[in-house]
Amino acid sequence: MSSPTKTLAPMSGFVSDRVRTLAPSPTLAVSDRAREMKAQGIDVIDLGGGDPDFITPEHIRLAATNAMNAGETHYVASAGIPALREAIAEKLRVDNGITVDPRGGVVVTPGGKQALFEAALTFVEPGVDVLIPEPAWVSYAPMVELAGGTAIPVPLDPDDNWRLTRANLTSALTPATRILLLNSPNNPTGRVLDDRELGDIASFALDHGLLVFSDEMYEKILYDENRHTSIATLPGMAERTLIFNGLSKAYAMTGWRLGYVAGPPAFIQQIEKVHSHSVTCATSFVQRAGVVALSGPQNFIDEMVQAWDRRRRAVAADLNLLPGVLCPLVEGAFYAFVDIRKTGMPSVAAADLLLQEAHVAVTPGVAFGAAGEGHLRLSFATSDELLEEAVDRIGNAFGRRAA
Repeated sequence: MSSPTKTLAPMSGFVSDRVRTLAPSPTLAVSDRAREMKAQGIDVIDLGGGDPDFITPEHIRLAATNAMNAGETHYVASAGIPALREAIAEKLRVDNGITVDPRGGVVVTPGGKQALFEAALTFVEPGVDVLIPEPAWVSYAPMVELAGGTAIPVPLDPDDNWRLTRANLTSALTPATRILLLNSPNNPTGRVLDDRELGDIASFALDHGLLVFSDEMYEKILYDENRHTSIATLPGMAERTLIFNGLSKAYAMTGWRLGYVAGPPAFIQQIEKVHSHSVTCATSFVQRAGVVALSGPQNFIDEMVQAWDRRRRAVAADLNLLPGVLCPLVEGAFYAFVDIRKTGMPSVAAADLLLQEAHVAVTPGVAFGAAGEGHLRLSFATSDELLEEAVDRIGNAFGRRAA
């Protein structure tokens, strides 16, 4: 006699709560929608993503090609090939004044996002709170939530130039706070933490025994007199800071997926467990390209930054002419974080207006947390011609609404 057939549960019944309640990436959703409209024949200008418009330099591309042709298409050491870990350690020493052990203090990952995700799985669990200053990159809070922890926003004030103070941190602190996540230069606001802020943050972390995740992905994209200082260089911070970085932005290597996390070996070796059981290793021949990128010529970075600086100024000048719109000159990264509070439009409605009527894709500020409401993020990592056309369209759309 056959056993009774069980009724299949609804598909949603198989999905875990942590995933079912997780929102998709808003920035990727904007780009996906732009691609869909383009496929329909609509002339959409996508300013919603964070992809440099420059091709990866030739000497880096050749390094990957040569490695493939030499047969480097197999598994490598999980933490990364020794040459790349040594190049990363040397980069940290020369650029940042930080000493790490390339043998036990670095893990090479498929992109900086993967490094952050692995660290979240390593150090976050139910009952752990993570302080995240907002506006913040859209993936920080979901990473914390997927690991079972709670993301605690630290709202920053646009009228104070998004300054991070000890008072901000103290007001958000909970008894369960174990980690503070920093991002400077910041995505989306473009703010670069100054020495006073870093000193206050370091003393706060020391006083409360916090581990610091320092996302430094945009460190080489700076304007005017702004400079990047890693919080790991401050007294007492090296032993409690994990540095996250990658080659996506400064080396125009977004599609290569190459990043890393560096810090005290006692922490890094725990992250390596997660790394080995998830991705095994970053792509072998891409790592060879990473060695050449870090140890080879760096002048092309300045050339890209000069182009972004020119576009930064042009976009701000044009958008500041629009009624109710304020576009400050950002200090770093390649996004304009446009203040539209005086238009009275919520950021989602404004982004939808620009996509549907102007055919320009931007990211609503609320995607970066409640503190980002009343703003739009526009990437100026695209050509001068497209940016000029996009700003004209934005002006026309907002102008029609104000008329």
